[in-house]
Amino acid sequence: MSLDACAVIVARGDPDRFLATMAAPVAARELLLPLYAFNVEVARLPWVSPEPMICEMRLQWWRDLLTRIAAGTVPDTHEIAAPLAGVIGHNGAVAEVLDRLIVARQWDIYRDPFEDDAALHAYIDATAAGLTWAAANVLGAPEASEPAIRDAGWAAGLANYLRAVPELETHGRRPLVDGRPAAVSALAQAGLDRLARARKATIPAEAYPALLAGWRAKATLERAAKEPARVADGALHESEFARRGGLFLRSLRGTW
Repeated sequence: MSLDACAVIVARGDPDRFLATMAAPVAARELLLPLYAFNVEVARLPWVSPEPMICEMRLQWWRDLLTRIAAGTVPDTHEIAAPLAGVIGHNGAVAEVLDRLIVARQWDIYRDPFEDDAALHAYIDATAAGLTWAAANVLGAPEASEPAIRDAGWAAGLANYLRAVPELETHGRRPLVDGRPAAVSALAQAGLDRLARARKATIPAEAYPALLAGWRAKATLERAAKEPARVADGALHESEFARRGGLFLRSLRGTW
């Protein structure tokens, strides 16, 4: 299938990454959209059925697909399979990162809380930070930049996660290890610290389109750190003007 199918999936399921990708050069879009479409498809699977076994089987299907792609097969079993294979190619390292993302999404199937802060941090690392690193890597970022890129991706993932807390609770999940204000504030500050560390590091310009997807992270995390009650209230979102304006300014300046 064409890249258009990937664009439709991302636009519908991940509006922030879609907007950020549309602000990137065309060559970067062709690499990012299949990865982001893959992420949308995997992220929705834990919610498609009340039967955990069905969700587990569907996640396993994507793991098997990645194995086939890494082995050099171009499957035609899903509309994004061929574009994804075109991006990953024989890059087993990226395939492994995406496989860990799928495994982490198993948590979303069940209603059990995270065991501790380390488990929550590992979930965000495997999902958001992993996807950010995979995207930057296929754009040409060297392995030396992985820690900083993962820091940026982790901060962006935490911001997205905190914005999603009310909806997760509505679906019977327990997204936070400790929902008390001080703990929520500390969690948000951890994200800010990792973001600050990433911005002090030397990150190659070719990775910027991947990092641009987290343009809302700093503002969201600052709100959560300062007023943690806004997390449970679902009041972390900025205005649409501020959301789009922030992206526009960063894309104009060539920053993230």
